[in-house]
Amino acid sequence: MLWVVNGKKLKNLFFIIIAAFFAALILFVQKQELSVFTPVKQSGALAKVETKQKHLALTFDSNWGDRQIGLILKTLKDENVKATFFFSGEWAERHPEIIRKALKDGHEVESHGMRHEDYTQLDIEKVRRDMLFSGATLYKTGGTRPVMIRPPYGKINETVLQAAKSLNLQLVLWSVNPQDEMNPGYKEIVHSILKDAGKGDIIRLHASDSAKQTYRALPFIIRELENRGYTFVTVQTLMADGKSSHRLLD
Repeated sequence: MLWVVNGKKLKNLFFIIIAAFFAALILFVQKQELSVFTPVKQSGALAKVETKQKHLALTFDSNWGDRQIGLILKTLKDENVKATFFFSGEWAERHPEIIRKALKDGHEVESHGMRHEDYTQLDIEKVRRDMLFSGATLYKTGGTRPVMIRPPYGKINETVLQAAKSLNLQLVLWSVNPQDEMNPGYKEIVHSILKDAGKGDIIRLHASDSAKQTYRALPFIIRELENRGYTFVTVQTLMADGKSSHRLLD
């Protein structure tokens, strides 16, 4: 049988196939985005809270040294601000008195893992074990069990998400990161935060001795944001404000 191909029809068919391909690609991308933004407490990692309140959270990672955190705790007390601290279990074992002081001052104490290892390089049982050891250590030193965990280096994958979910721990990341651990200068830390911070943001700072300029930046950050009408709250209080949004990092 001899087939006669109409050039115009063939061209139209080609465009239909291309359009169908791109439509399928768009649907696939949308589906992937939806799978990332899953409800908090199910499998997501909290990075920011959608709220109408002018609330934001100061958070601090700490896993080394005891000089800077003393200065930071004093500044927070002087400014009457409550924050959320993510302590590694090994650090908490060495400094239980600081854990207790942070709690006494009204701050929220949560987990930063036990040994500050990159969870994305471990299997799920090792991740779970590290999370459990950290939680037990913080309970032993401070008397409270963490309900949140900030994974070391902020690195997460599906394994980390599943491990946290199995232990009913909320993964917490951040939406504002001035990279104070790089010591860019306290004025640059202040500028970076004031430029980016807004309603529902979670600000990531460090209370380890490697971050030598954070305590100097704090008063300027706190006072200026309060002048703009913002109130600092703990992450749990921020979560209670409204619907949470979050992201998944590789």
